[in-house]
Amino acid sequence: MTMNLPNTLTILRLAAAPGIVIMFLYFHRPLADWFALTLFILAAITDFLDGYLARAWKQESKLGTMLDPIADKAMVIIALVVITGFSGMNPWILLPATLVIFREVFVSGLREFLGDTAGTLKVTNLAKWKTTAQMVAISMLFATGAFEHYFGMQSLAMTSEMVDDAISGRGPDEFGLWWKYQGMVVSWWGGIIMLWIAAFLTMVTGWDYFNKARPHLTDTAP
Repeated sequence: MTMNLPNTLTILRLAAAPGIVIMFLYFHRPLADWFALTLFILAAITDFLDGYLARAWKQESKLGTMLDPIADKAMVIIALVVITGFSGMNPWILLPATLVIFREVFVSGLREFLGDTAGTLKVTNLAKWKTTAQMVAISMLFATGAFEHYFGMQSLAMTSEMVDDAISGRGPDEFGLWWKYQGMVVSWWGGIIMLWIAAFLTMVTGWDYFNKARPHLTDTAP
């Protein structure tokens, strides 16, 4: 095995995947949301850096090639499971998350079956956009969780009329409810839209990968 900076970054990203769950086990919300968001963003940055550095420094290796997709899938799947849990199984999140997880498991099993042949099925630009959409969606939904908790805690002792007045500007807004509400709404809808886009791209790229693999799945394949 070749240990270099790109491979080290990949291993750190793989180790960060279960760290998202640990944030919610050992920290209270919304602190856990911010820690998970920070950890996920840092991991997403390493996803770009490890591949870029490996190519730029000519340090591409079998270890990195094997671990990179595993780390990506682990981060995305674990993050989606956590978000689905704290969203209360919201169908707007549950359905696209299910499609994403199904595709990742299906393609991983297909790649394992194909063995060395899987290496000849190159990653497309659409697949890279799919990964980007997934990471943006997950980041925004982690932010939603944090905004929701700040908004909920600071409006707990207020009547609905007081909250409405603070948000609309008709009354005092001592706790900054307006910007917390705006952050909650924007990150929620942004995250939902990006998650559905990611689910669509996920299914398209999954079908494309399956079509490319079909010649190798027949009994008469070379």
